[in-house]
Amino acid sequence: MNLSQVTEANAGRYQDLHLTVDFEREMALLDGIPMKLTHKAYSLLAFLCRHPGELVPRETLLRTVWGYSAEIRTRTLDVHVRRLRKNLGSYSHIYVETIFGVGYRFQPYRATPVRELAAGSVGTPAVDAPPASWRWKMAGAPAI
Repeated sequence: MNLSQVTEANAGRYQDLHLTVDFEREMALLDGIPMKLTHKAYSLLAFLCRHPGELVPRETLLRTVWGYSAEIRTRTLDVHVRRLRKNLGSYSHIYVETIFGVGYRFQPYRATPVRELAAGSVGTPAVDAPPASWRWKMAGAPAI
């Protein structure tokens, strides 16, 4: 299922392979099981899901979800993100990305895994490739 199809076809819902967020019913399911979220945790998740792939600054989240002004300094956002990650379980590292000192980004689940890079390409090794097969190419370094 393509994320753009989900958001265009049904603006009242975010859905991917593991996570479903129904904005009208204010309900979230993880692998088909209802998530037990506080109202604020749900509001945070819903806001992030409505802005997939966007870097959302801390100030925007505090103002939009909590109604705080820009002058207020608080750790409440960090606490709620930590609790939300706990609720997301093993998927937490996939969905919620921290941009240190700036804010957070919701990353939609991608069903297509990263595969090995083409021979001679520059970048990071595939996630599922064994360490012995990793090849790094540095500028000016002899080819291996």
